[in-house]
Amino acid sequence: MKKIAVIGGGNMGFTYAASIYHSDLDAQIEIIENSQEKIDEINALKTIPASNNYNVLETADVVFLAIKPQVAPTVFEEVKHLLNSEQLVVSIMAGITIESMQEGLGLDKVVRAMPNLPAQVKLGMTTYVAAPKVSEEELDFIAAILKSTGEVVSVPSEAQLDKSVGISGSGPGFVFYVMEAMEQAALNFGFSSDEAKQMVVKTLEGSVKLYEQNDISLTEWMDRVSSKGGATIAGLNYFESKELSKELQNGIQVCVNRAVELGAKK
Repeated sequence: MKKIAVIGGGNMGFTYAASIYHSDLDAQIEIIENSQEKIDEINALKTIPASNNYNVLETADVVFLAIKPQVAPTVFEEVKHLLNSEQLVVSIMAGITIESMQEGLGLDKVVRAMPNLPAQVKLGMTTYVAAPKVSEEELDFIAAILKSTGEVVSVPSEAQLDKSVGISGSGPGFVFYVMEAMEQAALNFGFSSDEAKQMVVKTLEGSVKLYEQNDISLTEWMDRVSSKGGATIAGLNYFESKELSKELQNGIQVCVNRAVELGAKK
């Protein structure tokens, strides 16, 4: 049985701990958290133990870093003396490089992963990349851990992983932004909150299923839902006149730039 210690009991840290707990993986999990309120909240569930005892790191096979990038240097300093060279570290911090973690923690076996919020409902999309010292067997185990929350993609470099922040990592935020605009339009038209939510959710859900289950490009789908001189094409033409697609891509690039900046500051 593998022992997994998750540092950080926030949304993503608890999500991974819970997903591992409910999976078929032969693993023992413990959460390390500084907030007593959060510790009490997790322990009240009577599933995964949580405490502020960092000494559990000494016997962990895998250490999961589910903390904010801004506090990484402080956490590295606190835990470095408890770790050893045989342990695997998996980080879901945006921007923090493998090299900086190796230097900060004093070990070589590091995996960077970039999950997203739908991991909470097991529909997550996680990209990951590993340091050279991580063996294939170890990487298979890490991939199994990551798959407990949804789908995974192994990327060839940290640069590519940083770019995935703008697509899948932060992507749900951008999708929610579009959903909010659609929902607000429905409210402006006089639909109730429940009706607006249902219309937006089912429209996105259905559109995603059509795209997922067919080998048809998004451009062709837009053509299929539009007709010359019709209502849909009028809306799409307006979006194009405002260069909405270009501006959304620019926003994604700004997101990626910020992820890289967060790592460069450490």
